[in-house]
Amino acid sequence: MNLTARPVILAPILLVLAMAAAPAPAADWNPQAAAVYLDSRQREWFAWPPANSQGTPCLSCHTGLTYLLARPALRRALSESGPTEYETGLLNALRSRVMLKDAKELFPKSKGPAAVQHAGVEAILAALLLANADASTGRFASETQQAFDRLWSLQTKDGPSKGAWDWFALDLDPWETTDSVFFGASLAALAVGTAPPSYQARPEVREGVAALTSYLRGAQSRQPLHNRITLLWASTKLPAVLAKPDRHALLEEIARKQQADGGWSMESLGAFAVHPNAPAATPGSNSYATAFTAFALREAGVRVKDRSLKRALAWLRVHQDPRTGVWTASSMNKRYDPGSNQIRFMQDAATAYATLALLEPLRK
Repeated sequence: MNLTARPVILAPILLVLAMAAAPAPAADWNPQAAAVYLDSRQREWFAWPPANSQGTPCLSCHTGLTYLLARPALRRALSESGPTEYETGLLNALRSRVMLKDAKELFPKSKGPAAVQHAGVEAILAALLLANADASTGRFASETQQAFDRLWSLQTKDGPSKGAWDWFALDLDPWETTDSVFFGASLAALAVGTAPPSYQARPEVREGVAALTSYLRGAQSRQPLHNRITLLWASTKLPAVLAKPDRHALLEEIARKQQADGGWSMESLGAFAVHPNAPAATPGSNSYATAFTAFALREAGVRVKDRSLKRALAWLRVHQDPRTGVWTASSMNKRYDPGSNQIRFMQDAATAYATLALLEPLRK
């Protein structure tokens, strides 16, 4: 089976057979199977009406963002010839909307806080993912410049979130709560740090970065560990957002909260709200918590020989489902129907971040 520029669309039975037969570059986990799963999820996402309400496939923190981070790394590891149709489709959708400047233009059918929050989310993700795509080509495209112009125009200018952006507050952990303004601001810092140094040096950009840095440094002590791990990731591109003493203390806290089996539980990355209708939490380590934490540690330059990281990567290697290629994870918020799109959201993110954590040596 050849997954190159346009992924093969497989029926469910053939999908399982293809993953079972696919060669694995690593002996202890199967990158090919992970790629097939992630591509199949994008196929479903592109066909799902709620994801296309604005006429183009929207981005999400769990499925779209993580796909565009992980799939290029998998493509390189598997020696594929070019981007998948879903990589291209998602990025082109973002490019087609960069000229839309505010909530009214971006989401004319929505009203009130939801539209404003949605605009902040799209502004951050577009800047981050277009800058990331440009980094692989060595150029700063005009659409990316427009995305950053919009990003700065929507930055909060006063109040407790000065320097950040509006973000979804839907009581949905771990990405869409009142605390998630910090999560979004950390992704914005990652976006700015990914842009070329010549762009970062512009006076108007330095002013926005100063406000962002002030917000992230001032608000971090009130954040759950999950959000501060996102800040650790952002600091790998924009070091000023995390002071060295705080970075050291954060790494120590992450190590302290590691489980005996080498992973992390979701509870250890909280505190999170109690959601009575959520599936019962599985005792012990969690695929998403472990994958996201291990990925951030790799990005932060923690060496594979480090005992804590070594144990985490070992946990990930043995927890990929050999039949489906996924790292299983459940919603923290609601019980969804078995065949629904939503039931796989947490699993999408877990699989993408686990892939990135385990492939990291192949990316450098």
